[in-house]
Amino acid sequence: MTEDMLWEFLILHQGEIFYTLKHLPFTYTIKTGRNGQFTRELIIDRRECSKTLTWSSICLALKNAELFKGQVITRPKQLGDIRGVSYIYPIFYQAGIIKLPDQHESFQITPNG
Repeated sequence: MTEDMLWEFLILHQGEIFYTLKHLPFTYTIKTGRNGQFTRELIIDRRECSKTLTWSSICLALKNAELFKGQVITRPKQLGDIRGVSYIYPIFYQAGIIKLPDQHESFQITPNG
């Protein structure tokens, strides 16, 4: 998957519910700038606390995922010591970038609403 394809996936799936490896639900929105355009920064919303996830972190994880092409990735840290990797992991699974062990394939996105 290219960075552009991943970006389109992220735009299409913002606001949907994802689950971390520990089955904790989260959603994300993409931050917009003053001009109304996306800034390529994701705001992860998990309960009452929000975290930001930068595009550079996502791209680094994407490059690292290419090293495992076709292989099973058993835990988020295999994608690297990247801030927010526990959120990137299920997003990458849903995008078809990585494969997970059978017991982890319960990551599902559901429409928000």
